[in-house]
Amino acid sequence: MNHSRSLLWLVIGSLLLSGTPLAFAYVASSSNYQIQMDSVNTGGMLSTSTSYTVEDTLGESAVGTSSSASYQVKAGYQQMQETYLAISLSGNVSLTPNIPSVGGGVANGTASWTVITDNPAGYTMSIRASTSPALASGANSFANYTPAGAAPDLVFTTPAASARFGFTPEGTDIVQRFKDDGLACDIMGGGDTALACWDVLSVAPQTIATRLLSNHPAGTVTSVRFRAASDAANVQPAGAYAATTTVTVLAL
Repeated sequence: MNHSRSLLWLVIGSLLLSGTPLAFAYVASSSNYQIQMDSVNTGGMLSTSTSYTVEDTLGESAVGTSSSASYQVKAGYQQMQETYLAISLSGNVSLTPNIPSVGGGVANGTASWTVITDNPAGYTMSIRASTSPALASGANSFANYTPAGAAPDLVFTTPAASARFGFTPEGTDIVQRFKDDGLACDIMGGGDTALACWDVLSVAPQTIATRLLSNHPAGTVTSVRFRAASDAANVQPAGAYAATTTVTVLAL
């Protein structure tokens, strides 16, 4: 499990998690399954207790770790049970420009995460806010964005005399909910139109990207665009508005 927590203080903070790249392969596959590892041995079994699980093998030969400048081999059934997963954030991002208290305005910011995994089953990425409403300054806040229907809104809208804060992810691994056909979102086989499919950033984890195979060593970038908007008829109390978000990446 990898976590990346960010602070939107009209600034988004960053956390870098990385590691040493590893090469990985599976030994056999079909249209529905992959055998990640196998072994020829004389015995073995899975043993469990209330607190522990032990899987053992007997009779393997030529086991251990070998490496070169470019590769690492973990020989042996138990040695191979390792998955590499890394997530990195590009750096601090500000929501700009500042929104005046009177007269309305729109502030935008983008954070980009690169996920690298050698897991043949891939990974999933989710995002959540620490508070609701997500963007606040003391007792004052921007309302969480609320789509008109079950799917995200293709276009960000701000009702009269109100202020809203929402997000949309972009990238090759985004889930169907955030894909569109130019008219609506949550479209099977849809595309990834820039600045489309706006949704609520809630305290419940929301899956934004999934990949069902390894992407090592290049990795995949998923960007999240944040937007705060205040309608021209709205009077938004002055202050430094902040939101804390957490991105979690799990190997499948």
